[in-house]
Amino acid sequence: MVEVLVSVVIGYLLGSVPVAVLTARAHGVDPRDVGDRNPGYWNVKEQLGRWAGVPVFAGDTLKGALAALVALVIGGGHTAAFGVVSGASVAPVYLAVAAAMAGHAWPLFAGFRGGRCVLTFAGGVAVICPPAFGLAVAALALVALATRSFAAGARLAVFGVPLLQLLFMPAELVAATGGLMCLIGLRFGQAALAGRRRSSHR
Repeated sequence: MVEVLVSVVIGYLLGSVPVAVLTARAHGVDPRDVGDRNPGYWNVKEQLGRWAGVPVFAGDTLKGALAALVALVIGGGHTAAFGVVSGASVAPVYLAVAAAMAGHAWPLFAGFRGGRCVLTFAGGVAVICPPAFGLAVAALALVALATRSFAAGARLAVFGVPLLQLLFMPAELVAATGGLMCLIGLRFGQAALAGRRRSSHR
């Protein structure tokens, strides 16, 4: 329980680092007040350009990966073939990633106004199941090249993660990954409701 608690606290604090807000403010903009008001990579890229989005993409992904790596160490570093998290490390790692995603969504250091945690999820998956992450990135690249749409490739990669995990992990852990994805769905739903409210007040 101590390992789990420490992993969750560290994960939440890492997730709470508002990379998009800090990056955009360096350019004189608060991403929560412009565009789709999401403090994440896509909104920063749309408002400030591709190069401004790079540190946000890297930082938000790193938050999930670091949370998972710290929890993996705290949980004893148990892995199976291909570096897949296993045994006593599973609970700390999954809960740390969930906490990092919650921190990104409701950040302690940014007034609890955060983003949709897709990249933080991706960073966590890179540690939870490295081969599934690698295959998802390959799928993203192929679809993006074929359709000339990074967004289409990213959607396929994210939704394809659980299916790819089935090749390397038991179904109950794939279900846990589905639980993490529910948080992404919740954040998209909240953003859609907020957008409707803003439209109704105009």
